[in-house]
Amino acid sequence: MTTLRTLSSLLDQYIVKADCYDETFNHTNETRQHYQSLMERLAKFSASELAYRQQAADVTFLNQGITFTVYGDNEGTERTFPFDLLPRILTGKEWRQIESGLSQRLRALNLFLHDIYHDGLIFKDKVIPYELVASSKHYRREMRGVNIPHNIYVSICGTDLIRLPDGNFAVLEDNLRVPSGVSYMLANRQVTKHVFPRLFQNYGVRPIDQYAQALLSTLQSLAPHTDNPTIVLLTPGVYNSAYFEHTFLARQMGIQLVEGRDLLVHDGVVYMRTTDGLKRVDVIYRRIDDDFLDALTFRPDSQLGVNGLFNAYRRGNVVMANAVGTGIADDKAVYAYLPKIIKYYLDEDPILHNVETFLLEDAVQQQHVIQNIDKLVVKAVGEAGGYGMIIGPHSSKAEQEKFIELIKANPRNYIAQPTLSLSIAPCFVNNQIEARHIDLRPFILYGKTVTIVPGGLTRVALRKGSLVVNSSQGGGSKDTWVLYD
Repeated sequence: MTTLRTLSSLLDQYIVKADCYDETFNHTNETRQHYQSLMERLAKFSASELAYRQQAADVTFLNQGITFTVYGDNEGTERTFPFDLLPRILTGKEWRQIESGLSQRLRALNLFLHDIYHDGLIFKDKVIPYELVASSKHYRREMRGVNIPHNIYVSICGTDLIRLPDGNFAVLEDNLRVPSGVSYMLANRQVTKHVFPRLFQNYGVRPIDQYAQALLSTLQSLAPHTDNPTIVLLTPGVYNSAYFEHTFLARQMGIQLVEGRDLLVHDGVVYMRTTDGLKRVDVIYRRIDDDFLDALTFRPDSQLGVNGLFNAYRRGNVVMANAVGTGIADDKAVYAYLPKIIKYYLDEDPILHNVETFLLEDAVQQQHVIQNIDKLVVKAVGEAGGYGMIIGPHSSKAEQEKFIELIKANPRNYIAQPTLSLSIAPCFVNNQIEARHIDLRPFILYGKTVTIVPGGLTRVALRKGSLVVNSSQGGGSKDTWVLYD
């Protein structure tokens, strides 16, 4: 069994931490079996050889325009997506648990969304308070009584998982509105196969290249009135942070990438402007938040959407993925009820557990959080990307006081969770292999069946000691290998 001591001096700076799960090494510093071949291969590399491969990967990302956008940064907004060339590896057994847990969760979420916009049985049975749902900024009263094809509200989901110190996976949050990152998952795989071709070929890694076709099939299955639907991807435009992903996925699926100005609604039907005239649109894979979809229904100042789109949608003349109003299940306060939601609709215990969550409208829980804010993570319920949050142990007294005032002013807008030490994995940083914290975002598709490609986006907190993996906060990503065993 390979140990840290028998590997290259590249690992001199690698520290196995006692308070978190190490993906690669066990508590006696021995390499876990599924990482054995990788670490033996790395032992034969010099720092300069790895640096050369990292540079080759970075150049590939640059040449392919694989970028993301950081808003409000004085150094410029457009960045090449940070990539770490050492893959994260999961066994087949680990993946089967993740797969079954995510499928269970998505089935329950779709039942929940249908119920709250129709009969509201979960409120009548007092499983979740109506006020909690109705007070969410993502709850859309316009969706009450609107029928969705096949009752599938969420057909595309990216769920964030973390591995706890005991080795078990837990759900940190669900991303149901416009989940992003799948293009980076696919790009990471292409680049990794290029920089480690022989290693990849011999490792028995399950493929993910089928994602685009699986997504296309999922979107096609949502159209109830035609066997050959016209599908478009609706983007806010070139200045959106995920515009690379929008163009990438549209190209991979062979569908049109459109902006709001490319579409119009006539007699309750959506059409796309083409050089051959107007063409009816059946399914819209929308990458625009609810607020901006239709200025006649939602924000009147929006220039991104299509006037009359929601009326066409409500009449069943066009399908949108994901459905309008799904953001309520993104709400971090609703997240706290997911174990009860799964039990209520499926009569099953959760396969993947939640992280302990404090709801701050409860006076007792609020007081506990205020007294222990230096030990907890506090998050705004509707924010994403690492914004609107404070990590207590890494915060200043002034920041803590600011968040206490925010909590008192609007307790519904915040939740708190323990500061969890995410699992760590080897990363090539500063010509050394060092430990960095990681999470995992698998991507789930729900059409006629639930499809989860074996892998996901492993996000990396590249700043030493950081627990924030978001790219907008200095994070990066690496390829995720799921093995056949």
